[in-house]
Amino acid sequence: MNIITQFFKNNPSRQKTAAQLDHDLMTFEAKVNEELFGPQPQGGKREFFCLDEHTWIWYEEWIDDAGDKHQVTTRYIVRPKEIVKSQNGGAYHRLTLDEAENFKHAVDSYIATSQKEIYQKFAAAHQN
Repeated sequence: MNIITQFFKNNPSRQKTAAQLDHDLMTFEAKVNEELFGPQPQGGKREFFCLDEHTWIWYEEWIDDAGDKHQVTTRYIVRPKEIVKSQNGGAYHRLTLDEAENFKHAVDSYIATSQKEIYQKFAAAHQN
């Protein structure tokens, strides 16, 4: 049974609330996009996902040459006239033009991959 079927299976014992479904879809989108920025680094982790209508998260962890573990969480807030980011809970700063272009490319790629790997497959599997 594929994961889409698990999400939407019409079984009272498996029915999910809207919040649970949103969380599961967010997790699944992140999973199908996990190599959006290339292969996962050895001993590390990368996640990029849409948290809500205006918020995107980039999380990365890695182990440096000395064996020390590092983690960075970047929160992007999309506003009507700007995009701001905060790293590890610090102050928000407006994205530079290059950062904004890279962010747009990442979001466009994320949406395209999610559409292809999740939503188009689901729609095709459930056509009348």
